[in-house]
Amino acid sequence: MKVTEGTVKWGIIGAGDVCEKKSGPAFSRVPDSELVAVMRRDLDKAKDYARRHHVLRYYGSVHELLADAEVNAIYIATPPAYHEEYAIASAKAGKQVYIEKPVTIDSVGCEKLIKVARQQQVRMSVAHYRRKLPLFLKVKELIEQDAIGEVRLVEIHLFQSPENNLVAETESNWRIIPEISGGGLFHDLAPHQLDILCWLFGEPDFFSGYSFNQGGAYGAPDTTRLSARFQCSVFMNGVWSFNMPEQMKEDSCVIYGAKGKIRFSFFRDPLLQLVNGDGCQEIVNDLPATIQQPMIRDVVRFFKGEIANPAPLEEALWTMQLLDSTL
Repeated sequence: MKVTEGTVKWGIIGAGDVCEKKSGPAFSRVPDSELVAVMRRDLDKAKDYARRHHVLRYYGSVHELLADAEVNAIYIATPPAYHEEYAIASAKAGKQVYIEKPVTIDSVGCEKLIKVARQQQVRMSVAHYRRKLPLFLKVKELIEQDAIGEVRLVEIHLFQSPENNLVAETESNWRIIPEISGGGLFHDLAPHQLDILCWLFGEPDFFSGYSFNQGGAYGAPDTTRLSARFQCSVFMNGVWSFNMPEQMKEDSCVIYGAKGKIRFSFFRDPLLQLVNGDGCQEIVNDLPATIQQPMIRDVVRFFKGEIANPAPLEEALWTMQLLDSTL
């Protein structure tokens, strides 16, 4: 497997809204890493991003970016429909690859990337960056410390109005166009949640779900139910509705164990609540200013051969299979 010597020199495909604060600035803030080129199909916008973020070069096509000899790693931040194509092209150009979630539009695409990465001997990692945030590291720590005993059940509720504000603003709302996003808002937000469960409990060995359009505000599904069992016998039940009135919005996850429970929010509140025989404890977990920076730091170390992959394609495949089951 290819190892990057020296500094990881990044090029971004799709330097849009997600790259403004969540990820883009981090590439030049972590050790042995530098953002040297960006690409957007709108060349003026690529130039503007490069100017504002002090990036050396900008391009209007993927071909031009991949031909840049200094770039040895690619961050793919386009809508999901283009991830597979650009990841394969990047791998064939000999670049290491970091891909936004969901990694592809379906599990078949993810399986293709696993095969291509092996064939081309390049390293690929997925932007399941919540694995590196203090809140979820604390959840993992509490489970491993047996703070709630043997885990039995996970309940997830995500209720939002059709005008929800959990997703990044974009020029066109591609997240509700299934041909581009893979589904609806569930496909944009649930990968964060499902990946954390796979990270905590391993591969799911049973799953069943369904999605449908209940509210008619747009053409994509707005309501999803998903059940799964993980190999460690943890059962998960989740309901996602993007058709709720604003006053009924909810973002909650409760992990029930034999001796207690852990309650937290995936997207809105860094507060964690632990309830067990010692009573109720609330723990506040700070968020980094650039939310992907801890993950990007470890992806750089992975590309350099210093640590294992922090978010492998093989584990992203589990999440994609869960998503697929709802369609």
